[in-house]
Amino acid sequence: MSQANVRKVKAGVSIEELAEDIARRTLLHGLAVRPVLDAEGAETGVFEVPVSGRRFRALELLVKQKRMTKTQSVPCVVRSGGLGEEDSLAENLQREPLHPLDQFRAFQTLREAGLGEEEIAARFFVAPGVVRQRLKLAAVAPALLDAYADEKMTLEHLMAFTVTDDRARQEQVWETLSKAYSREPYQIRRLLTEGAVRASDKRALFVGLEAYVAAGGAVMRDLFQHDNGGWLQDPALLDHLVVEKLEAEAATVRAEGWKWVEVALGFPYGHGRALRRLSGEPVPLTEAEQATYDALHAEYERLESTDPADLEALETASRRLAEIDVALRVLEERPLVFETAEVARAGVFVSVDAEGRLQVDRGYVRPEDEMPVEPVPVATSDGSTVIGPASGTGEPVAAQPAAISGGSRVSAPAPVPVAGPEVPDEEDGIRPLPDRLQTELSVHRTLALRDALARDPDTAFLAALHALCLHLFYRRGGTSCLELEMKSAAFNVQPPDLATSLSAKAIDARQRNWAEQLPREPAELWEALLAFDGDSRAALFAHCVSFGVNAVHESWNRAPQQAAYADVLAEAVGLDMAAAGWTATVDGYLGRVPKARILEAVREARGAEAARLIDHLRKTDMAKEAERLLAGSGWLPEPLRGRPDERPVAGDGDVLPAFLTGAGDPEAGGDEAPAEAA
Repeated sequence: MSQANVRKVKAGVSIEELAEDIARRTLLHGLAVRPVLDAEGAETGVFEVPVSGRRFRALELLVKQKRMTKTQSVPCVVRSGGLGEEDSLAENLQREPLHPLDQFRAFQTLREAGLGEEEIAARFFVAPGVVRQRLKLAAVAPALLDAYADEKMTLEHLMAFTVTDDRARQEQVWETLSKAYSREPYQIRRLLTEGAVRASDKRALFVGLEAYVAAGGAVMRDLFQHDNGGWLQDPALLDHLVVEKLEAEAATVRAEGWKWVEVALGFPYGHGRALRRLSGEPVPLTEAEQATYDALHAEYERLESTDPADLEALETASRRLAEIDVALRVLEERPLVFETAEVARAGVFVSVDAEGRLQVDRGYVRPEDEMPVEPVPVATSDGSTVIGPASGTGEPVAAQPAAISGGSRVSAPAPVPVAGPEVPDEEDGIRPLPDRLQTELSVHRTLALRDALARDPDTAFLAALHALCLHLFYRRGGTSCLELEMKSAAFNVQPPDLATSLSAKAIDARQRNWAEQLPREPAELWEALLAFDGDSRAALFAHCVSFGVNAVHESWNRAPQQAAYADVLAEAVGLDMAAAGWTATVDGYLGRVPKARILEAVREARGAEAARLIDHLRKTDMAKEAERLLAGSGWLPEPLRGRPDERPVAGDGDVLPAFLTGAGDPEAGGDEAPAEAA
């Protein structure tokens, strides 16, 4: 080896890989050598290698591995004029690297010659995924490859087109974008995947990619970016598979004996609020499951109390804790067993949750399916017995007129009867008290009870909490003498994905948590509330009261004072809709307002420059780009801001996203659709 070789930094293919390549296909290029001269300038018979030194090292390695002999001939070009450093520098500078497109097409030629992806990867010392990427690029429409060769598009553009194998669609999208001002790769991917379903969609997760492909469905994949599983190209087939699988699951549920089973991809939020929910008993753990649960719980406590020695041990312990937590949760969330008589008049909702898992909500009783009310005997003041209706608790219900006293309803005394002859007492027993007298006594007691309750705030709080819980958790059989009325109005208008919002999930989880802590029978509720500590009562009270909030705007019901109070309440609790998970999306806001409001939103959140870069787009494209811009900005429309003065203003120094920092005149391209009315 000559010290005149200018390559000092190791880069590119390793000596070992080059040796393997030479062994497979022999030496493709000879060595350039120079004779070593003695002190008098005469050749010594030894030659040094200033050029192609890596090839020389690879040949040495093959000799060392006994895959070549020391006497095997190697073609050499002997040079004597000039400098060795000049030869080495010229060889590297004058070499023209292979154009990427030539590499893609060469891989394609090898594939057509019968070589598999794994074999090509082995021959050129690259990963099989790299070969698949090159073959995918070579399969793009020829017109687009020519545009790439002529530098009319970048490699990033070409990679975006590999999302689909439909060459006609590729050319159509390129023709569309060639007339537009903005031609970002993400726009190519978006246009090529329009109408397709993300593999992360709950329908795709529920059916499974394997089942979809087995049914003949095609999947588009992006080999150059993380695509969350790709895109499913046949939404109709996917929907058909979802219906089939849901119906199969519903058939299994129907076999359990339920009166009705409703099946849907998803139900509106609060769909079961007006129905009575059955209280089932969890299936007890078997001996083996109990042993597993105890062992996991003990391991969890041991890991929590152990101090890891290093970062690696800490990460290992954290992963194991997460695994144990999932396993414990599976054992704790036991299926419920219901009474056979209750099952015969109750029903089930079968749907798919946001994560694509089957969701079966059992045990809902409709009002018309409740047990008929049986008449009960009622004793009258004259000692006779009549048959009257019964309430849900079995207590007789007496219909009486009502009067308003002190701002609430009180049973009013009946008209004074005309005096008649005195009825002599019977000697053989004591008659029940007359109705009139019982009413008068109860009025006295009611008034005294009001006064006493007003002087005992703690008990008044508990009584209100008791009445609210009866209303919220017990659909029948629960009555209170405290006449509080709170309406939990259903939402007649359901925004997109309301049921999967952070607020809905938190409320539902809180409702389930409290339902598990409260007794099954309403008669036991008072004692249970007495056993709660103050913090638990306060938390439960806040949960119950929250269902009475109604700040819904209704065009037919103008209530400015109600809206103003909602603003006051939101300020008191520190409500932040951005922190609550709301964000401006095409479906939820941007696609339903005119272009002027879209630009106003972007201007407020990201500044005038960001709005200027999208103002030439059509309405549909503008809404989609605005969604990207507004993501993470915390921008809110006026109805979600609360007070009128809470209006965000973007500063001039706001940093634009990377995909909008290009130069050029935004007015140069793109047709603009007429502004739509709100």
